[in-house]
Amino acid sequence: METGNQAGSPHGETEPAAPAGHAMGEGKAEAAGKAARAGSRRPLRLVLPSAPTASGELSAAGSLPDPVPSAQMTLVGQLTEWARMRIEERVFRPGMRMPSIRQLAQDKGISRFTVVEAYDRLVALGYLESRRGSGFFVRERGPGIGAGLGAGLPSEAAPPAPHGSRNIDVPWLLRNMFHRAEPRKAPGLGFLPNDWLDGELIGSALRGLARQPGSHFLASGTPEGFLPLRQQLRTRLAELEIGAAPEQILLTSGITQALDLIARLYVRPGDPVLVGDPAWFVMFARFAAQGAQVIGVPYTGEGPDLEALERIVQAHRPRLLILNSVLHNPTGTSLSAAKAFQLLRLAEQYDFLVVEDDVYCDLCPPGHPATRLASLDQLKRVVYLGSFSKTLAANLRVGFVAARPELVQSLTDAKLLAGLATPEINERVLYKVLTEGHYRKHVERVRNRLERARDETRHALEKLGLTLFPGQHAGMYLWADTGRDTNAIATAGHEEGYLFAPGSLFSPSQLPSGWMRFNVACGHDPQMLDFLARQLDRL
Repeated sequence: METGNQAGSPHGETEPAAPAGHAMGEGKAEAAGKAARAGSRRPLRLVLPSAPTASGELSAAGSLPDPVPSAQMTLVGQLTEWARMRIEERVFRPGMRMPSIRQLAQDKGISRFTVVEAYDRLVALGYLESRRGSGFFVRERGPGIGAGLGAGLPSEAAPPAPHGSRNIDVPWLLRNMFHRAEPRKAPGLGFLPNDWLDGELIGSALRGLARQPGSHFLASGTPEGFLPLRQQLRTRLAELEIGAAPEQILLTSGITQALDLIARLYVRPGDPVLVGDPAWFVMFARFAAQGAQVIGVPYTGEGPDLEALERIVQAHRPRLLILNSVLHNPTGTSLSAAKAFQLLRLAEQYDFLVVEDDVYCDLCPPGHPATRLASLDQLKRVVYLGSFSKTLAANLRVGFVAARPELVQSLTDAKLLAGLATPEINERVLYKVLTEGHYRKHVERVRNRLERARDETRHALEKLGLTLFPGQHAGMYLWADTGRDTNAIATAGHEEGYLFAPGSLFSPSQLPSGWMRFNVACGHDPQMLDFLARQLDRL
């Protein structure tokens, strides 16, 4: 949120030079960008563009004054809303090239950072797309699915949709997860129900901490995170055959912050980033919000389709590939050893980094055929992410990154700039849980219960005529083809108090889909299944 005014400029806004070079090591440029965005609220004179040039590019200048959306908005908010209105009214038509950052900044008397921020918001909202080396273009927007990856993201220009909104997009599912129905009515839930977890593990750890001297909790903690916990994580990683010293481990506020730091460090607007198609929606929505060109790689029952991956890599030369190698969300599949070796060869050949999200690590049963890329690569080209939110508590926001030392140092610097240290109290709680000896038995109980629930949910879905994705043998989810528009099912379910997770949310394209993700802990309630059967008959 942008508040306050900047001194040092007639308009209350500094005018730094445009960003140059890669995001890595750009602390000064990032600080300047933040200063430039920090909240000037002067009215911005915006004008209707003249006709597009012969090349299809819009001119930033024009003769007619355009109404200012709100003089109470920041400059970024005004510019974002102005462009959004023009796109909605089809003054800016799909395929048109927007004015260059430099040109628009000069014409409006604002900083280039302000224009970059506005364009990045419009990319995240689905109104623009960034083409590397060519600029920003008005995006074709698919019917019936909102405005794309970032549709509905909160901003001054686009306030959050009401709770009952029919707009099926990533924030819609996140909002409804946090205002969720009772678990029996929430097969789209991304967490285990509370009664599946052991609150006493957390309670006991908190009581133990309460008996320690209060001075332990007064300091801000360290940027890298609580050292004893990092040492404990080194031991856990060694059990997975991943070698990592404590200085190669950075603690974060869950997987989401880990991905955010990687996006800040590695991604500039227009950079190609590869994800699975399907994949965890927060993952690709976060990179899209950073301005990345998010490209989906088709999935099979053994992991990514490697022939398709190589074609995509040859065409786009991505910087990053992000994936779950074990218990992939949403398909529940795991990477085979053969595919893992081939994938690492492609990463070496085409020089891209692999981000391995192993958030479901502890839900993987012993003996389940799963290969972790980090165990093969030993953190040379793989960045490994972990968390305990699925097995302990979603509210215990402790995750971690394991990577080569110089990358961890850069991520630590990015963490400092983004929010200093993470809360050490949470890290101490997790450390006590992991070292008091009860966690492994708790996880074993959860895995056994999931296995029974999977069998029940699988049988129920197949009885309804749904087709299950191949290779699903463990974990929280089943990925099923309904043969219907699952956006329509999710919308109808929302009106009746149900939370479904339609397949469109798990694809970077956000196109309507017949697939749906089912949380097996919530996937076999008779009333929910009866509602689903009625929707399948109706559509």
